[in-house]
Amino acid sequence: MSAHHIPNVLTIAGLDPSGGAGILADLKAFSALRTYGMAVVAALTAQNTRAVTGIAAVDPDFVRLQIDTVFADVRVAAAKTGMLASAPVVRAVADALAPRRADGTLPVLVVDPVMVAKSGDALLAPEAMATLIERMLPLATVLTPNLPESAVLLGRPAATDRAGMIRAVEDLRRLLTGAGERWVLLKGGHLEGDPLDLLYDGEHLVEMPGHRIATVNTHGTGCTLAAAITALIPQRRDVATAVRAARTYLVDAIRHSGELEVGTGHGPVHHFHALWDDEDEGAETARFGPAPNIES
Repeated sequence: MSAHHIPNVLTIAGLDPSGGAGILADLKAFSALRTYGMAVVAALTAQNTRAVTGIAAVDPDFVRLQIDTVFADVRVAAAKTGMLASAPVVRAVADALAPRRADGTLPVLVVDPVMVAKSGDALLAPEAMATLIERMLPLATVLTPNLPESAVLLGRPAATDRAGMIRAVEDLRRLLTGAGERWVLLKGGHLEGDPLDLLYDGEHLVEMPGHRIATVNTHGTGCTLAAAITALIPQRRDVATAVRAARTYLVDAIRHSGELEVGTGHGPVHHFHALWDDEDEGAETARFGPAPNIES
């Protein structure tokens, strides 16, 4: 990528009005990582840091129209899917993306199989799971399930240790039946003790250990990581390098989450931790000029 090229990246997911997850979190991550973000709204939610109080469907034909309209005008370097909510929406998204994955119009697709909110509320209808496996997973460049999501995808209890995770990531990779480069990132944040992520492409297993951060501010971590991977694959030499950089970005965003004061439940991560520096007012003044004196 040239120094002046800014990739256009697209999220197809649900709207969290509190801004911690879904397309608003994705767009923040896209912007923080030097890409031009675009969004297709696939579902509407009423939620905050404590609960999801309602979900409203978006007409599948309109979801498809949003996707087709973006691709008709904009060259998309990468896309990700998040909350798709229902089987008809999953089918509409797959119908729109499949030919573009086949002809190379969409070089990269990250599939985040969003099923449950941090509050425990369901975000994917049970009858949509088979459709997701059959229609979306074969299109994925990278699949990013956590351990509970992997259990649903595989129809068995979630792994509880490294050996179980290895078996799970190998079986998940077999679900990615499409041609070309295909990876599974199995996220082990639900393990006891320090987390472990595994990245696997059918041949190479990359272990990515981490350290647990003592915070409740984990709302939207899955969305943010998948969005960061989507933004970075077009900017890095390979998928593994992009995933490592995305994990570093997320860890730093979690570490700085205490600088925000959003809600009383699971707060969001700080997507712009590297760009907002409260102590560097001189640099801000030099860039934007002094703050205007506005009188009411």
